[in-house]
Amino acid sequence: MPPKNNPLKLNPLQLRTLTLLQGLASLPDHAGQEPNGEVTITRFPQAHGDHFHLGGAVVASKDATGLFNEAVWNALERKGVARAVWPHSITLTLDGLHYVTGLAEEIFQGGGH
Repeated sequence: MPPKNNPLKLNPLQLRTLTLLQGLASLPDHAGQEPNGEVTITRFPQAHGDHFHLGGAVVASKDATGLFNEAVWNALERKGVARAVWPHSITLTLDGLHYVTGLAEEIFQGGGH
């Protein structure tokens, strides 16, 4: 469900994808910080079965379809929250890093195998 305050009017797939990108941005094995504070993500998780691991969290594969969707990357770029070099890397702008999606608790589940 979209947050009550979604000023950029991101659709549900864009919100889920931005949430995942924000999570990836916090992991040094997946992303690197730029001098201006933005973060470029160059490594993307590979699902095994119906989920994948992101740091200490488990994410359902169904929540990650936008990570591998060029149209979603382009939409995030148009909204000013990312700059994409499809399919190699995506940089979250400061606005993208701080955008409140309201979905982190729903998407990032604790646990392991």
